[in-house]
Amino acid sequence: MKKIETIAPIVLVSAALFGLFLLFGGCGEQKAAAPTEAIDLSDEKIPVRTSPVQQLNIALPIHASGMLSSASEQRLSFKVGGIIRKIYVDEGDLVRSGQLLAVLDKTEIDAQVMQAEQALAKSERDLNRVKGLYADSSTTLEMLENATTGRDLAIESARIARFNQQYAEIRATRSGKIIKKLPNEGEITGPGNPVFVLFETGNDDWVVKINVSDRDWARLNKGMNARVTLDAYPDAPFEGTITDLAPAADPASGLYPVEIRIRPNGKRFAPGLFAQVDITPPQKRSYTVVPIEAIVEGDGKNAFVFVPSTDGASVRKAPVVIAFLEGRQAVVAQGLENVTEVITSGAPYLTEKTKIRKL
Repeated sequence: MKKIETIAPIVLVSAALFGLFLLFGGCGEQKAAAPTEAIDLSDEKIPVRTSPVQQLNIALPIHASGMLSSASEQRLSFKVGGIIRKIYVDEGDLVRSGQLLAVLDKTEIDAQVMQAEQALAKSERDLNRVKGLYADSSTTLEMLENATTGRDLAIESARIARFNQQYAEIRATRSGKIIKKLPNEGEITGPGNPVFVLFETGNDDWVVKINVSDRDWARLNKGMNARVTLDAYPDAPFEGTITDLAPAADPASGLYPVEIRIRPNGKRFAPGLFAQVDITPPQKRSYTVVPIEAIVEGDGKNAFVFVPSTDGASVRKAPVVIAFLEGRQAVVAQGLENVTEVITSGAPYLTEKTKIRKL
């Protein structure tokens, strides 16, 4: 027991001396390591690649969307208003030219015809009586002229009544298909309100109707070719031809309607199919073109590009307006005036405070 008590203090003293040796580097021969310096990342330069800004003569294409329809589509209606007594066809029915489609209740219309005919008969009796009196010098010339005018007005009133009676029914103006039936029997319809939409199903009657801006309208002419793609047949584009250009803008939208005729080429068409139209007018103009990789922060047609400074050590952010994309290039409609190159590789990592080095 005594030996153990003697050794323990010696071990404790040795451990303490060894710790002091490590702390002070052993006999003062080694110096403490200097603290590590912080790395300044703000001086780091981002490697980038640049591409030249090109000026190319390009025919700006026109892209628009529309609906498939018929050039001979008709909206059939009654000449006068009234209660629909009978409808003889339904949606999807094939009809022939002159076929009766619907009639109004003619109770009121027939009564108007009867009134007009009775008024005509009375005016003729009055005129004959005045003629006899005038022959006997019992009345004046003015009375005779007034009676004649009254008879002529009665004739025209009777013609109007009979005309309205004739058009209190709807007949097909041509052979085709009823693609829309709007009201039902027993409903009241007004004069000119569409009742049927008649679609003539011929091979040359299919058209796509689109709307374009005034700038695009000015670059189009009848007979120009168009490429039409239907959502129903995305892998089978159709060749189209511009057949009609509206002479005035639509007051509701401010756009100009354009009609493009296409052939089905064995495909099954139906009114209302959605279509995408691409037209490339022959007129060309000079546009600024940059690689699409240079475009950053795009929002619709508005975007930005980074332009290297004169010394090539920093960048600035330049706004641009994109006209359209052509393959791997972006056609710039506005911006980049007096700019010769833009940054492509590395552009997404830049800010206006970033320092760069060209690869």
